[in-house]
Amino acid sequence: MEFRSVFLIKQGTVISKSFLNSILVTFMGTALGIMVTVLLAYTISRKELVGRKLIMLFVFFTMLFNGGMVPTYLMSTQIFHIKNTMWALLFPHLLVNGFNVLLVRTFFNENIPEVLLEAARIDGAGEISIFRNVVLPISKPILATIGLLVGVGYWNDWYNGLLFVTDVNYYTLQNFLNKIMTDLQFLSQNMSATSDVNSIIANVPSGTVRMAMAFIGALPVIIVFPFFQKYFTKGITVGAVKE
Repeated sequence: MEFRSVFLIKQGTVISKSFLNSILVTFMGTALGIMVTVLLAYTISRKELVGRKLIMLFVFFTMLFNGGMVPTYLMSTQIFHIKNTMWALLFPHLLVNGFNVLLVRTFFNENIPEVLLEAARIDGAGEISIFRNVVLPISKPILATIGLLVGVGYWNDWYNGLLFVTDVNYYTLQNFLNKIMTDLQFLSQNMSATSDVNSIIANVPSGTVRMAMAFIGALPVIIVFPFFQKYFTKGITVGAVKE
């Protein structure tokens, strides 16, 4: 009975920690992702920008090709040293997406009249003031759309944790669920390895707990989506209009 109590407390602590990590990573990643995406998209939407087409080509190139898993891992761990840190869950793969950048850029081109920006410049507003007071207030649909896409991406992500996190204190909820599935697969394939099996069984939550974790993992998206659906549909539709 005492062993069961200690086990439940230990598992409850790990699950709570992973859930809090997921919330923190999602909020930080979504905020940073929106900021970087919108700033880059607005920059390349300005026709007067020198080298605009070259930057757009670079953004489009990232949609077709990437550096590969091994170079990304080596760069992240040996140059930036982000292994077993929260930064490993934030920066690789998810922070900036070329599709999102082009979506926002198209929205800016199609829905922000140039005469409105010119009027603001005539009134003495600088570029930062124009962006903050003119562009952002009329960009709520695309901001909500990008926020939802980036947020769901961070909440559901397990790949970064698989590559860059070995410390259980930095596990997100998805990483912890993935670890459980990996342990169960090991159990089904290595039932003869008694010592290893016993040690893994001691760390695998019951089926009820696993189902509860899966439900909790899906619940935030289910709750949030209805509030963003109006903006999401409008942002996708308008942002996808061909320039």
